[in-house]
Amino acid sequence: NSTACPANATICDGTSCLLTGDNFNQTLSVVLSTVLTIMLALVMFSMGCNVEIKNFLGHIKRPWGIFVGFLCQFGIMPLTAFLLSLAFNILPIQAVVVLIMGCCPGGTASNVIAYWVDGDMDLSISMTTCSTLLAMGMMPLCLFIYTKMWTDADAIVLPYNSIGLSLVALVIPVSFGIFINHKWPSKAKIILKVGSIVGAVLIVLIAVVGGILYKGSWVITPKLWIIGTIFPAAGYTLGFFLARLAGLSWNRCRTVSLETGMQNTQLCSTIVQLSFTPEQLELMFTFPLIYSIFQLLFALLILGGYRLYRRHHVKTKTDVEKTTQKEDSKPSAKINGGFVSDEMK
Repeated sequence: NSTACPANATICDGTSCLLTGDNFNQTLSVVLSTVLTIMLALVMFSMGCNVEIKNFLGHIKRPWGIFVGFLCQFGIMPLTAFLLSLAFNILPIQAVVVLIMGCCPGGTASNVIAYWVDGDMDLSISMTTCSTLLAMGMMPLCLFIYTKMWTDADAIVLPYNSIGLSLVALVIPVSFGIFINHKWPSKAKIILKVGSIVGAVLIVLIAVVGGILYKGSWVITPKLWIIGTIFPAAGYTLGFFLARLAGLSWNRCRTVSLETGMQNTQLCSTIVQLSFTPEQLELMFTFPLIYSIFQLLFALLILGGYRLYRRHHVKTKTDVEKTTQKEDSKPSAKINGGFVSDEMK
């Protein structure tokens, strides 16, 4: 609609347009991508500074936690995406993007949140690495199983180079961080504190970047907003309970929960852009952004709830210790024949 949309709009539907021909947007995209890539490498380097080589290798040799995470990542999430698509009876092309999101590996933001909720960082890093590596085989398999009732799985282009780059961008900085922690533990603690703060800033930046780069308004069905809200919440919840049923400790349950609910939304957006026409993108492109917003929102709620619980738990524990010390001092005073004040009675 040339009267309603600018000449450089690539997708138009009445007053809803997607502007991609803006030179400012292109320049901003390159600059932000460079900055975010450098920041992400620094964050993953700092997260590696909290990983013990023995514990990390222990998870690889006895991969029960990784296996539980694998079941959550490539079992629960694709199945949940499939059931949500059926339950809300969305369009086939929209069901496909929901399934692509469900089949993606875990995102690196989960490592930062896992650190803040006192999760098992060795398990978190190993789960993210393994899910990204296994995604090269599991994504085509899951998409073949779940999407064939809506579309031909061959029509979906999987960017193996992007998956490979994600793996390299994860493994190399983390490896350096593990080495620093092994050689200079005291310096590693300082790097970790700085990196955790940078990681928090990075998560907020990634959330804001989408709003800056995509200025167009969209007419999108409310069903996708509802699915985008339910989906990450279901991932966090089901991941936690499955980990608990598997007998994992509480901190590992929190880790598996975050690794399950936090997906690699950037990879999903890349797959969608490579696989579908502009007309199809109009119906589905916003979903990765919606999921990204709500997975971050729920992660922050989990973090806030855990911090409140931890503060109350630590305070209660301290009070118990004080009471115990007070009670223990009574018999010792009597045994030693010491004076017992009125306050002690």
